[in-house]
Amino acid sequence: MWDDLARAFCLMLVIEGILPFLYPQRWRQAVATLARVDDRRLRTMGLVSMLIGAGLLFWLR
Repeated sequence: MWDDLARAFCLMLVIEGILPFLYPQRWRQAVATLARVDDRRLRTMGLVSMLIGAGLLFWLR
């Protein structure tokens, strides 16, 4: 289980690094836009993202 978690974390880092590497200016603009979004909307986006991820993991297993 810990090996799977470590691999998932490493894959997350690779995926998170793709956009700043390929499109640094656009990524910076996106982060600046997200900084202006209110907390409630960010929490909702985070919750939806977690639910989709958990659902996909359940479906794949």
